[in-house]
Amino acid sequence: MTTTTETTPAGGTAGTDTGPVPSAPRSAARRRRLYQWLFVAPAVLYLLAFFGFPLVRNILMSFQEFTPTTYFTGEAPFNGFDNWRAVFSNELFGDALWQTVLFTIGSLAGQFTIGLALAVFFTRRFPLSGVVRAVLLLPWLVPMVVSAVVWRRIMDEDHGVLNSFLKTLGLTGDGVPWLSSPSVALLSAVLVNIWIGIPFNMVILYGGLQEIPREVYEAAALDGAGPWRTFRSITLPMLRPVVTVVLVLGFMSTVKVLDLILALTGGGPADSTQTLGTMTYQLSFMQLDFGQGAVVGNVLILVSAVFAVLYLRVNRAQAGQGK
Repeated sequence: MTTTTETTPAGGTAGTDTGPVPSAPRSAARRRRLYQWLFVAPAVLYLLAFFGFPLVRNILMSFQEFTPTTYFTGEAPFNGFDNWRAVFSNELFGDALWQTVLFTIGSLAGQFTIGLALAVFFTRRFPLSGVVRAVLLLPWLVPMVVSAVVWRRIMDEDHGVLNSFLKTLGLTGDGVPWLSSPSVALLSAVLVNIWIGIPFNMVILYGGLQEIPREVYEAAALDGAGPWRTFRSITLPMLRPVVTVVLVLGFMSTVKVLDLILALTGGGPADSTQTLGTMTYQLSFMQLDFGQGAVVGNVLILVSAVFAVLYLRVNRAQAGQGK
């Protein structure tokens, strides 16, 4: 007869629980999470100090009677929604909002379309392609005020190079009032802003195109896909994350453009190029009504935030459907 001996752990009894799981893994996880927060803390503090506080201060200012004397007396009594009612009842606000929409949509459409076309064009190597790309970056590197001043001289109705060129080609006789006509000035501002923003779109989209594997295009060519089918079915879907970044950043930088319009048209003629950005500037620094200027600034922030959230949600939904 064979006898089987069952060994038990030291300090324990066979068939019984040895006790609770040691807390070492939990404490290690807590330390790891603490270290993660310590690394993130400087960025969080920076955002709170330089973005969060000014944003909250701007919102509070829109409900105060904030005047130049406030900087000396420190008194800024709350006036409820008086600033908001004054801004929304101002006829210029509706015009500025509509012109901001036109300026932003026109600029984004032109910058993205031409930038994408140039990015696709430069994916095909040719002699001096790097030099040409570098030259095309110049409008992006030049300060916006300098670009606006140069284009103001170019678009001068009487002595501008652009009208002289058009007259030489016989396309116009008297010259186009690019900056002096209320019906043309906003279009001129859009064209200049497109010229400035093309290099940014081209560089970012060109980088995204370089990440698409060449094997995908080769497989599409073997399947008989033409250029347009390849672009629509391969390039655009695989470029979607980059397109999202380009459009969101382009919108953020375009909707608040101020220096370009001030240097180019000053908001005129007849307020035809007034946008929310220029209206904020005029209310705050020309009329010294900081409360109403803060209202327009808050509207501008709200519009930007709504666009960013909606576009990202739509893009995420489309990406989920693609999977």
